[in-house]
Formats: sequence, C-alpha cells, structure tokens
Amino acid sequence: MATRMRRLAGALVLALTLGGCTGFAYISKTYVSLTPQVVTIGCKDPYEVYDQRQTRSMLVVSNTLREVTGCSVGEAFRGRDPAETRVERFRLAARTYLDETVREDCRIVGERVFNDLQTEFRYTCAAPIEPRGTTVPRLPGRINPGLGPR
Repeated sequence: MATRMRRLAGALVLALTLGGCTGFAYISKTYVSLTPQVVTIGCKDPYEVYDQRQTRSMLVVSNTLREVTGCSVGEAFRGRDPAETRVERFRLAARTYLDETVREDCRIVGERVFNDLQTEFRYTCAAPIEPRGTTVPRLPGRINPGLGPR
C-alpha cells in the first residue's frame, strides 16, 4: 500500500511539474518577443500587458508584492484579500487595456490562469486583424515596466 501511495504521489508531482513547464513554454513561445505595455487600474495599480494582436490574445502580469500584500489595489478592492479580488482585477486590467488602445468594440471571450501572477485573455473584435508590422497605439506611461519611470 505504501509503495502504491508513493507511485501515485510521484505521478502527481510529475504531472504538476510538466503542467508548469508546459505553461512556461507556451508563455515563452507566445509572448517573449513582445514589448509589454503598462495599464493601470484603481489607484494607479499597474499591470504589464503583452498583446499578441495577430492571435487576439494578451497576457496580463501582476507583481508578487501586490498579490501577497494587496498594496495599492484601489478603493474598490480595499480591505479585501488580494486572492479574493484577483480574477476581478485581472479582468479589469484586460478590459482597461483594450479600451485605452482604442479597441472598445472588442470583447473578452476567454481566459486562462497560469498562476497567481499571469492570466491570458482571448478577445474578438469587429475590425479585421492588422497585418504584421502595422503601427498600433501605445499607452503613455512607464517605459521600463517593473522598474519604475526612467
């Protein structure tokens, strides 16, 4: 019985490890070449957004400090556990990003949570997908996400 439990535990650890590697590999392949933009929600609460416009998907990234302490999550989320507001905040960041990049007509149609810091959103828009190399609106703000203004 103990051997069987160890095998089961080993299989579970392997599955979880490979699942994490698969998510990391996908994120690296899909988003690593993109320059992030910073969108803020609430009281200047920043999230990095990696927008893959050709596939109409975006990766929204938070930072560890905010997710652990709940610091600066804005009035709407004050006094609530960061884990409790996580889904709502990430969705708001994705919606705000689409609005601020002049795509108010786009709808979020799916999401995939990779971990507490990264969620991918899929969206659809009435407008056709822009050809590669098209100049698209950039958000004003921080040039070097995560390190503050230059």
